[in-house]
Amino acid sequence: MLNYETILSRDAFLLSVELRLFWIIALAYGLAFILYAFHIVTRAIPAGKAARSIMWAAAFLHVLLIIFRTFEGGRAPFQTLYESLSWFACMTALVYLFVSRDLKKVYLPGIFVSGVTMSVSLYALLSRTPAIDPLSPPLKSWWFEWHVIFAFFSYAVFVVGAAIEASHLIVKPFLKRGYDRCLGFTPGMMDKFHKKAHRLVAFGYPLLTFTIISGAAWANEAWGKYWSWDPKETWSLATWTVFTIYLHCMTLERFKGLPASVINLAGFAFMLMTFLGVNWLAKLLGIPSLHVYAV
Repeated sequence: MLNYETILSRDAFLLSVELRLFWIIALAYGLAFILYAFHIVTRAIPAGKAARSIMWAAAFLHVLLIIFRTFEGGRAPFQTLYESLSWFACMTALVYLFVSRDLKKVYLPGIFVSGVTMSVSLYALLSRTPAIDPLSPPLKSWWFEWHVIFAFFSYAVFVVGAAIEASHLIVKPFLKRGYDRCLGFTPGMMDKFHKKAHRLVAFGYPLLTFTIISGAAWANEAWGKYWSWDPKETWSLATWTVFTIYLHCMTLERFKGLPASVINLAGFAFMLMTFLGVNWLAKLLGIPSLHVYAV
C-alpha cells in the first residue's frame, strides 16, 4: 500500500515532467514565431516551411501533454486557468495547421497564430500554478466537458480566422499597387483567401452558440438559473453579437469588404476579453463573478 510520502513524491515527479514538456512546447512555438518573422522579413520560403514543421511538432507534443495531464489528474484538463490556457494554445495550433494545409507558400497567418500560442503558453507557465486540484462542486456536471470543449474550439477557430483576416488586410494594399506577388499572395487568390476567414467564422459561430446554450443549462443545474448577467456571460453574449453582425455584413455587398474585416477583428478582441479580460477586470474592480474560480 502506498504511503503519503510515496504518493507525493510520484505526483511531484509527474508534475516536473509535465512542466519540462510544456516549456519545450512553449519554446517550440516561440521558435516557430521567430522563423515566421524571418520569412516575412527575408521572403525565404525555407524559413516558412521550417516554421510550419516546428508548429506541427509542437502541436503533436502538446496533444501528448494534454493526454498526460488528463491521466495525471484523473479528470478533464481544463478546470484551472493554467489548464485552460494550455488547452486553448493546443486547439489554436491544431486548427491553424489543419486550415493551412491548402495555403501553399503562404505563411503570414502563422506569425499571428504562433505568437498567440507562444504568449498563451508562457503566460500559463510564468504566472499560473500547475497544481492539480480536485474538481470544484460547480464543475461536477455533464455539461462541464462539452461546454469547455466547444468554447475553446470556437475560440481557436476565431483566432485562425482573425489571423487570416489580418493577413488579408496587410497584403491587399501591396497587391493593389501593382505587385505581382507579396509574401506568397497573388491578386487572383485574395478573394478566396478572404472567403476562408468568412468560412471559419461561419464554422465557429454555431460552436459559440452551443457554448452559450450549454453554459446556460449548466448554470441552471449548478446555480438554479439560466442567466444572471455575470460578467463572463455578458461578454460571451457581446462576442456572439459581434460575430452575428459580421456574418450579416458578409451578406451585404457594401459591407462585405473592409467593414466586415474590421468587425471580424473586433470579434476576436471581444473573444479575448471574454476568455481572459473579464477575469482580470472582475478581480481588479471587485465585480462579483461566478466564473472567477477558474482564475
